Amino acid sequence: MKAILLAGGKGTRLRPLTLHTPKPIVPIFDRPFLQYQIDLLRQVPEIDEIVLSLNYQPRRIEEVFGSGGDLGVHIRYVVEPQPLGTGGAIKFAAGHYSGEPLVVFNGDVLTAVDLPAVLALHRERQAAATIVLTPVENPTAYGLVETDADGNVRAFLEKPTPDQIRCNTINAGIYVLEPDTLGRIPSDVAYSIERGYFPSLVANGETFVAYVYDGYWLDIGTPEKYRQAHIDIMDGRFPAPPFQAAPGTALVSPEARIEDGATVEAPCFIGAGAVVRAGARIGPYSVIGSSCHIGENAVVDGAILWPNTWVDAGAEVGPALTGRHCHIGRQARVAGGTLLGDKSVLTDYSSI
Repeated sequence: MKAILLAGGKGTRLRPLTLHTPKPIVPIFDRPFLQYQIDLLRQVPEIDEIVLSLNYQPRRIEEVFGSGGDLGVHIRYVVEPQPLGTGGAIKFAAGHYSGEPLVVFNGDVLTAVDLPAVLALHRERQAAATIVLTPVENPTAYGLVETDADGNVRAFLEKPTPDQIRCNTINAGIYVLEPDTLGRIPSDVAYSIERGYFPSLVANGETFVAYVYDGYWLDIGTPEKYRQAHIDIMDGRFPAPPFQAAPGTALVSPEARIEDGATVEAPCFIGAGAVVRAGARIGPYSVIGSSCHIGENAVVDGAILWPNTWVDAGAEVGPALTGRHCHIGRQARVAGGTLLGDKSVLTDYSSI
């Protein structure tokens, strides 16, 4: 059985962080994001190959995951010749595959869905396709998916008006598809699975069923959601490494150096090779990447610092996001919500 991870997006909502780091490998603590999806796919022993459908900076992603051997999986890479849309990318990645159902994931979803249960429903209903849906509190902000009492998909509503809302379930970006249904997708052109393939199943009366999942689900594609993913893992709302066994704690790598007189407040994460000087304070929900340096009396309060970032003495960094190799000067102030791309420099006594 094959799984396809749609990982070709440019991550524009996370810029400037994704200018040099494709979204599939943005770090969540010290792990590339896509590794969490690979962990989920490993729940299904029948999946013997994971195909990464790529378009943006594919070599960077392949350098991180290689053949997948270190993760206990086999990974194959497929690079779109041009952006093909979700449907076109799936067809291109599937190639001439036939037989067992295809498992498909959008490349920006963090979830703990029971994948074996989704597959079991798909087989029990002998479905042409199965889509995972998740309920949301504010249905007006999303495209909704309507189902009938038997769980059959009946309609897709794009950004409905309040009087059109009859459900609160949205597309969670996880599908099980029968390979013989992909023939309706045109080859080598941009084609949307959401606007073309799925509506065709409904129009033709084919068995198209929904698995409604009301557990943890998050699209990490915005700075706010990206930071939320770290908070949820630290708090144990999404049980996952590195906090799976110790939610709510301060996780400090044994290869980090915390000087006497520094304050480290839980929950937080301090990576390998990081240095926290005397008098510095690491506040709750801070993430200090590998080989970062936090100077004397500096404060990092809820920020996510990617590796090799330097915070000089007396600087204060609120709930901001910084890329790799940033330098925040002495007594500088970085407000919450700030995004700094790789190699950004904030000079001494500056504020942003």
